[in-house]
Amino acid sequence: MASPLLSRVSLSNSSAISFSSSISSTPLPRLFPPSSTAFPAESRRRISTVQSKIREIFMPALSSTMTEGKIVSWVKSEGDVLSKGESVVVVESDKADMDVETFYDGILAAIVVGEGETAPVGAAIGLLAETEEEIAEAKAKASNTASSSPPPAASSPPPSPAPTAVTPPPKAAPAAVPEGPRKIVATPYAKKLAKQHKVDIASVVGSGPFGRITPADIESAAGISPSKSSGVSAASSAPPPVSSPPPKAASAAAAPASAEIPGSTVVPFTTMQAAVSKNMLESLSVPTFRVGYPVVTDALDALYEKVKPKGVTMTALLAKAAAMALAQHPVVNASCKDGKSFTYNSSINIAVAVAINGGLITPVLQNADKLDLYLLSQKWKELVEKARAKQLQPHEYNSGTFTLSNLGMFGVDRFDAILPPGQGAIMAVGASKPTAVADADGFFSVKSKMLVNVTADHRIVYGADLAAFLQTFSKIIENPESLTL
Repeated sequence: MASPLLSRVSLSNSSAISFSSSISSTPLPRLFPPSSTAFPAESRRRISTVQSKIREIFMPALSSTMTEGKIVSWVKSEGDVLSKGESVVVVESDKADMDVETFYDGILAAIVVGEGETAPVGAAIGLLAETEEEIAEAKAKASNTASSSPPPAASSPPPSPAPTAVTPPPKAAPAAVPEGPRKIVATPYAKKLAKQHKVDIASVVGSGPFGRITPADIESAAGISPSKSSGVSAASSAPPPVSSPPPKAASAAAAPASAEIPGSTVVPFTTMQAAVSKNMLESLSVPTFRVGYPVVTDALDALYEKVKPKGVTMTALLAKAAAMALAQHPVVNASCKDGKSFTYNSSINIAVAVAINGGLITPVLQNADKLDLYLLSQKWKELVEKARAKQLQPHEYNSGTFTLSNLGMFGVDRFDAILPPGQGAIMAVGASKPTAVADADGFFSVKSKMLVNVTADHRIVYGADLAAFLQTFSKIIENPESLTL
């Protein structure tokens, strides 16, 4: 029988997500985006042939920024009988590892995506059969899926032998046509030429980067001599013309940029590093400014020595002080996501940057202004343990409204932090160091001072707003009795 698409986030201690589905006319937005470009045509045709009793286990969207996931390990093996709610596979998202449960009883008939491999969100990673008679059919579908995926990957190597591929293009083109459908990558002008000369662009092997089809490839396939306007790629690949020296000079000039240092090792990004890279690039589109402020910390240091035996950390003290200051200056806690309006967030959620093995993550202290200092410290310790074990739930790392980054424990006196996308400000905290200070009467004394630099979104936070916030933050730090209330 056909069942509607279902998904469920388990709130148990196992921190697991469950979902599995059969074909239905009711889409699930997180798993099946309505856009036809989200999945290739061949994937849609393959999905439409799945029978009601053979269900696909899909790659879940474990966070709002996740576009693909990596299979860490399969908890179950092919042929195992599964019960509803049972963990099947462990998936690595951009921030954490989470168990994926099955939402149906059945048999794990086939594993489509193996351990260590990645798949886009919404793609099938396994097939679930209801009876043993359906296992063979499920395995056949899984093998068809696996056999249809290699051709696009096989079309990428041609860039290395590009110069030789252009010499005998008519002969090489039929031999390289994959058995199944493949994505055509061609320049706009090449597509125009293909229509003009009635060339089947699907049968042309591209000589450009990553197999891209160039105008010269189309002209060669049509049996005409390449024109002078075909571009640098045509001139550089054709040695006979007299105009060959300029392309050689151009390629020689480009060589240093692509040359690798002998003995170097190329390490691909992990899923988390790729997510951090994406967020950092996205942050470049936000107009930001920075304001620094010195804060005397003698009173805070004295308080810390008193509460430290009770399990209170300096991070909790700083987060609490920032939250109390944000309560008085809500615009610094606001956020702008569409460039047309901004939102005053109803909660003050302090995200704190934590370096973990292979990346960076920002566990969130939710409602930090409402929690007492001791409960805040306990919550922080739990979040750090879960972060280092890669067991944070999505709401525990993507719900921050203000970020705190502290490098003071490393002796760093000052630094600037990059504003996370979707937030209004981030505070960078340096080390507290003895500093000579002159009072109003001209007498000198030595006091401990730390420098804090705040990076803010200038679309919603202005200089006066940030200066007022820092003044309030400084007063709280210099008179920290209110932190323990």
